[in-house]
Amino acid sequence: MLKSLYSGVSGMKGFQTKLDVIGNNVANVNTVGFKKGRVVFQDLLNQTLSGGTTANNQRGGINPQQVGLGSKIATIDTIHTPGSPMTTNVGTDLAIDGDAFFVVSPDGDDTNKFLTKAGNFTLDGQGRLVDSNGNFVLGVANGVAMPIKIATDEVAGKKFTSYSIDSDGYINVVDKDGKIGKLAYDGSKYFLNNPNQAGYDETKNLSIATSVVQNPAGLKKVGNSLFEVTGNAGTNDFGRIKDNAGGEIYSGVLEMSNVDLTEEFTEMIIAQRGFQANARTITTSDSILEEIVNLKR
Repeated sequence: MLKSLYSGVSGMKGFQTKLDVIGNNVANVNTVGFKKGRVVFQDLLNQTLSGGTTANNQRGGINPQQVGLGSKIATIDTIHTPGSPMTTNVGTDLAIDGDAFFVVSPDGDDTNKFLTKAGNFTLDGQGRLVDSNGNFVLGVANGVAMPIKIATDEVAGKKFTSYSIDSDGYINVVDKDGKIGKLAYDGSKYFLNNPNQAGYDETKNLSIATSVVQNPAGLKKVGNSLFEVTGNAGTNDFGRIKDNAGGEIYSGVLEMSNVDLTEEFTEMIIAQRGFQANARTITTSDSILEEIVNLKR
């Protein structure tokens, strides 16, 4: 049987997967925090017809003769280039200019956490900062992770009337008496921490928790714009964004998808033509086999 038949089949399978990845990229062109995929191919096997020989004084060297047996997918990479920023002027919409990820958890602690670039957060009915799936956006104070609750000074019993998030992820709050300070957490209660008050402790100030991984391409997509840390992601530096050098946080801005439609449509044409070329290899091989069969009539 002709080897080109199987080479063509392997090529068609590879380009079909490439089209699947491109289709997913195009479908998520307007998804907040989406990171596009990329397919890379490599050759499958090579049949050696004759080996190479070394040159000597009597005879020159000969190169090896090999016939390739098709292609396969080497990797499907996730490309973590920055997406385009979109201004929304919504205080809970956040974007990170840098390598850091936001950290969310369905349980409100760091034992079961996920990373995300999608900063379209909201406040729930209890004043806790959550993502679109109801996962708690984690904050950090004294090195401990906890949900972020922007509702009431639970020590003074005064409701917060406004808030804002600065570039370091700290949450500036104003209570009903006009007192200004940073949202803080003492291990059991959320309160307004004013630098002018007695016993002020800066380490209790609550900030948006972020995480920086050594190899972002090693993160695993788990759906809902979330990433799971795998063993190949490397070190996971969890904490304040100013401590892990993860960049800056911008409020009222969202990081959109990093998909470039021009690039995707170009790759789509290449994949389509590659699929057609491999299909042509199969039909040509079939014609040759037909001629062989018809040698004896």
